[in-house]
Amino acid sequence: MDRFNELKVFTSVAETGGFAKAAARLRSSAPAVTRTVAALEQRLGVQLFNRTTRRVSMTEAGRRFLEHARRILNDLDVAESELVGESSMPSGHLTITSPVTMGRMVLPSIVTDFLLAHPLVTTKVLLVDRITNLIEEGIDVGLRVGQLPDSSIIARQIGEVRRIFVASPAYLSEHRAPKDPADLKVHFMIAFTGLMPNREWVFSDGKAARRIALKPRFEINDAAAAIAAAESGGGITIALSYMVARHIRERRLVQVLEAFAPPAVPVQLVYPESRLVAPKVRAFVDYAAPKLRAALQGLSPSSKRPVPPSRRKST
Repeated sequence: MDRFNELKVFTSVAETGGFAKAAARLRSSAPAVTRTVAALEQRLGVQLFNRTTRRVSMTEAGRRFLEHARRILNDLDVAESELVGESSMPSGHLTITSPVTMGRMVLPSIVTDFLLAHPLVTTKVLLVDRITNLIEEGIDVGLRVGQLPDSSIIARQIGEVRRIFVASPAYLSEHRAPKDPADLKVHFMIAFTGLMPNREWVFSDGKAARRIALKPRFEINDAAAAIAAAESGGGITIALSYMVARHIRERRLVQVLEAFAPPAVPVQLVYPESRLVAPKVRAFVDYAAPKLRAALQGLSPSSKRPVPPSRRKST
């Protein structure tokens, strides 16, 4: 049995969620797909899928094996491209993920220009406010804020951001600005749950990180809505610095408790670790990194004006 074919059949079943669907994708028959998976399980000595009359689901062993299978198949594709001389010509479908707000602000023009420069590449962008598993979800490149929990990915830092508290000048004219984190307990707090999931704020006292429990009167799971509520005078909210840079420069919002803001966290372009990196991934990372770095510098509250991503081709 062709082991690479086994891996292709296995990953197709995992990605489609069924033997019949995998057979349709592979232009094969359901019995053939079932036999191939059964032979693979017998050779490995582990069960990769749980089967019932209604559904097929992966076992824990299957999920672990899927990461390796995808990496092996990707390496095979890249190796074949190298041999036929396609390594210098990026092609294929590229999937990119990013946090929602950051993606909206910096990705559209960069991705558009990249596609103009590489006509054989198509792209899908997923904007989600959660940490994605690049390998399990079939994602090629991710834009991530914060430290990386996964050591099996390669990262290129393109900037950094901070978690800060902001309020409108109108709100602060009616309520004394907080001078100490404890003062937040008497203010109208607007909590963006993506940055304050446990109703806590981790701040720096100059020596170590400390926590303070808060009782928000308004909680919402959308950063833009929380910022809008604060801008309208509704209270104090938490945001990442790039989200409110323009608001601060235009004096629509004011940063409070700046001395207690925790250290900056990195913003990074990440992609799965592999001995062979697909040309489309290498090309996008090399193309996007300097433009994203410039865009994030322009989204600093201290920047004099926004610096939009360059629409010129990189050299």
